[in-house]
Amino acid sequence: MPLELGDLVLRGGDVVLRPLGLGDADALASAGAESRDSYGYTPVPNGPAGARAYVEHALEQRATGERHAFAIEWRERVVGSTSYAQFQPWHWPEGCALAREDRPDALEIGYTWLSASAQRTACNTQAKLLLLEQAFERWSVHCVFLKTDARNQRSRRAIEALGAKLDGVLRAHTRGFDCTVRDSAYYSIIAGEWPEVRARLRQRLARATEPAAR
Repeated sequence: MPLELGDLVLRGGDVVLRPLGLGDADALASAGAESRDSYGYTPVPNGPAGARAYVEHALEQRATGERHAFAIEWRERVVGSTSYAQFQPWHWPEGCALAREDRPDALEIGYTWLSASAQRTACNTQAKLLLLEQAFERWSVHCVFLKTDARNQRSRRAIEALGAKLDGVLRAHTRGFDCTVRDSAYYSIIAGEWPEVRARLRQRLARATEPAAR
């Protein structure tokens, strides 16, 4: 299902997710250049030319309805990118009350990376909360899934911390960023789990904004 999200902007706390554009290329290059130590399994643009190519590819995918990429602004600074992708319409029997044509039944949140200075902050938690709220509360999806290189323990811990459940590992699923044949770990959050996941994320954000004890 090609899903045209237009100029959808999601805002919450110190984070704004807005459509990624060519004007973000220089900021993405700067974000990716802070430190590349954590990008071993993640395709993150490297340098101005690489950042422009990254954005151009994301815009091509948007044009085909394959992916909708966002720039992540944290405290008014672009610190990375994230996306909706794999919009899935399910072909329900005619007359089924669950059928819809204007929203996906399931989708992926992926293509996420952050600058070194935004990692280990509340930025990713807030961004994921915004994306999940849109998916479950406005589109009423049945499932959101996330995937990562099975070797990427850092990414897997972050996904599990959201409350996503491991569905399994697809062996030899795709090419790895490091020119290997990659196994992919697939995780999901289903609609029935969303209230607990939402509460957990809000608690994490509340703890992150509490003043330090004196």
